[in-house]
Amino acid sequence: MSFQDLNTTLGVLIFLVLVGAFVPRASTKSTIEPCSNSGTCSSLVGYTLYTDLKVSEVASLFAVDPISLLLANSIDISYPDVENHILPSQLFLKVPIPCSCIDGIRKSGGIFYKTRPSDTLTAISAAVYGDLVSADQIKEANPDASLSDPSVISVGTKLNIPLPCTCFDNSDNNLPAIYLSYVVKGVDTLVGIAGRYSTTVNDLMNVNALGSMEIVEGDILAIPLSACASSFPKFASDYGLVVPNGSYAITASHCVQCSCGPGSRNLYCTPASLAVSCSSMQCRNSNLMLGNVTTQQSSAGCNVTSCNYSGYVNGSISATLSTTLQPRCPGTQQFPPLIAPPTVVPDLSFTPAPSPSEPGGFPSTNPKSSTVPVLGFSPANGPSGSVSGSSSSFSLMNRLSCFPIILVLCFVKFVLSIPL
Repeated sequence: MSFQDLNTTLGVLIFLVLVGAFVPRASTKSTIEPCSNSGTCSSLVGYTLYTDLKVSEVASLFAVDPISLLLANSIDISYPDVENHILPSQLFLKVPIPCSCIDGIRKSGGIFYKTRPSDTLTAISAAVYGDLVSADQIKEANPDASLSDPSVISVGTKLNIPLPCTCFDNSDNNLPAIYLSYVVKGVDTLVGIAGRYSTTVNDLMNVNALGSMEIVEGDILAIPLSACASSFPKFASDYGLVVPNGSYAITASHCVQCSCGPGSRNLYCTPASLAVSCSSMQCRNSNLMLGNVTTQQSSAGCNVTSCNYSGYVNGSISATLSTTLQPRCPGTQQFPPLIAPPTVVPDLSFTPAPSPSEPGGFPSTNPKSSTVPVLGFSPANGPSGSVSGSSSSFSLMNRLSCFPIILVLCFVKFVLSIPL
């Protein structure tokens, strides 16, 4: 190829890069759930640490109990001073948060962030909270804060952080579930996400009202995780407790630890290992303590007597004695495996254990949710089920990322244009 032909080819390449840099990208979107009541539910958000942080520091960002954070990720809490253990940057965690109904949609309430020197809304959104919330959404959630210039924020400003979450009655295909709000990464595919979280592509498409399998970096998906649900009375302070497969939860003022074993649908609660003062955990008219099970084989089957946790009521632990006749005696209780507090990022982040075999959902004409843009109008003010074009900041960053390539090509073209 002659220098003239090469020069022409480079000119065409530069033109194509310039055109491609300004072609509109697909807009990011977030799954929302309309609501009309004031109740809350158990939910999770997927969070990737932006720097090394103590367990207590991560917990503070999300206004969650540090022990609850550790157990949600099946991390052993028996280690000394575990709340001050330093977690490594880029570690992925499932963070339990209560999901409330605010302004007609489901989102977190009661999560606040106090600004530090050099903080900007963009940094708080993208770095501190891992793109779970946009700068525009933070600004709109804090109308009384002085945020006219999002790049200049007074140190110590208290900001409400409205994180995405969904409830969907804590069920999926009529089975207990808890929903994880997950920020799509650049390498993610719907098939990969479904495999990682033991669900189906059809179920993900139905839950998130997706018209196709296309997802883009920055999308926030609601991922149903197989779970064990409680049946506590409504007057119990831990009413509605749901624990995803392969993990634990702490309740009753750190006195009771509940688990959802691999492949199980039955919540199993026992006294927690923490050294705290607790009320009695013995079932009335029985020698059995909370979590104890006895079996007796008979000609009719197996008589199973158990002391079950039935909620935290008025500061007291409620335990109920239950006797049932089952076809066969149950085997040994299977507990989710615990891991040591991580010091390095594992190859595979914490994911739920395989769920029991269950049918996958199919996209319906009446999907559970609507999709709204992550940036731009907030879900509360935007039309339900609409997707806007790319936000200006998202598009600008994509376009600017092409500039180094353009400069290199221009330089090569300039050198080749010099007569020899």
